[in-house]
Amino acid sequence: MKSSAILLISLSFGLFSFISDKPAYRLYDSEGNNSGYEEMIRKISTADIVFFGELHDNPIAHWLEYEITADLYKTAGENLVLGAEMFEADNQLLLDEYLSGRYEADKFEAEVKLWKNYRTDYRPLVEFARAKGLPFIATNVPRRYASMVSRNGFEVLDSLTPGAKLYIAPLPIEYDPELKCYKDMMSMHGMPGMGGKPNENLPRAQAIKDATMAHFIVKNLAEGKTFIHYNGAYHSENYLGIIHYLKLYKPGIRVSTITTVIQDDIQTLEPANKGLADFIVAIPSSMTRTY
Repeated sequence: MKSSAILLISLSFGLFSFISDKPAYRLYDSEGNNSGYEEMIRKISTADIVFFGELHDNPIAHWLEYEITADLYKTAGENLVLGAEMFEADNQLLLDEYLSGRYEADKFEAEVKLWKNYRTDYRPLVEFARAKGLPFIATNVPRRYASMVSRNGFEVLDSLTPGAKLYIAPLPIEYDPELKCYKDMMSMHGMPGMGGKPNENLPRAQAIKDATMAHFIVKNLAEGKTFIHYNGAYHSENYLGIIHYLKLYKPGIRVSTITTVIQDDIQTLEPANKGLADFIVAIPSSMTRTY
């Protein structure tokens, strides 16, 4: 009788501990099943390219980016390549020079175009690449060209010099306005343009970013390499965006995707978040934001 009472108390304490647990995130597969971190690492390590779709202001996403990169390095070693939306292609020379140790961080950070959360969220990844002697690819289109497309469409890119076009995916861009990512952008964020009509160039500006990122990933992915790319979740969710162009440029390439979602309750994955990626990181909506 005494042993039964002790067992009951132990079970009750264990249940209470589980209920009161406050995880910073939970990891799910595409179908909404619980997944372990090590299981995810094993699966993504077989891909040519791993996309981490982040929420830019989320500290858990940034911490996981670093941890996943460090763990991929354990298997890929010098064959690991890093790349990010957060660096524009015309800053590649500065990035290369910094990674090679030609000057210190203060000189690099004063000259390169950096996001406001660089020091807390992306600098650790750049420093990891520098310490390990790994390439870090600036994949994004220069923002001035995306802005031009947003105002005037793809045709405006034809007026650029040959030198400027080196920082953009090969023209003309193959664009499908019926793709879910671009169609959703029109319905959610479409802003009135001339004559009060929706600005159809807004998703085109997104597409020039996606195409350019795909172009520079392919350009810097050699046989036997593993490329991890950090980008906003919207650029790779539903295997669209960058991945759509990636498969146009290099059919048959092996891709693994991770995305980040916010939920009030992370005990189960909400139906709307299933299928967004191979692995979904669910983070409580109460989590602190970095800016």
